[in-house]
Amino acid sequence: MAKEVSYLGTGRRKRSIARVIIKPGTGKLEINGRTFEDYIPSAAIRLDVAQPLTLTSNEGNFDISVNVEGGGISGQAGAIRLGITRALLEVNAEYRKVLKPAGLITRDPRVKERKKPGLKKARRAPQFSKR
Repeated sequence: MAKEVSYLGTGRRKRSIARVIIKPGTGKLEINGRTFEDYIPSAAIRLDVAQPLTLTSNEGNFDISVNVEGGGISGQAGAIRLGITRALLEVNAEYRKVLKPAGLITRDPRVKERKKPGLKKARRAPQFSKR
């Protein structure tokens, strides 16, 4: 029996972590056991997530299974995108030439800044009252 090939990629963004498994298939994308359209209702964010597949012209070539946790929809979408990108690089290292100029290989390092003592948020000071 032939062993089924699968490629793994881990993506992180803000507080989200996505574990992506890519297998040759028909283009089915499943996130946490739900369909892609069901999990991410926004069309703009769906385009963002599918960007690495579009750039490498692999839209219908792989079945993708994603396990994502933490953060919100935007952070999770960024994590999934990075995970897909890393898995595609495992499939074929030549994709790097297309994905690197698009800025998809670099992890976005922006995270929420910690709250400082004496302030309401990270930088927001309490309202000043003269009297």
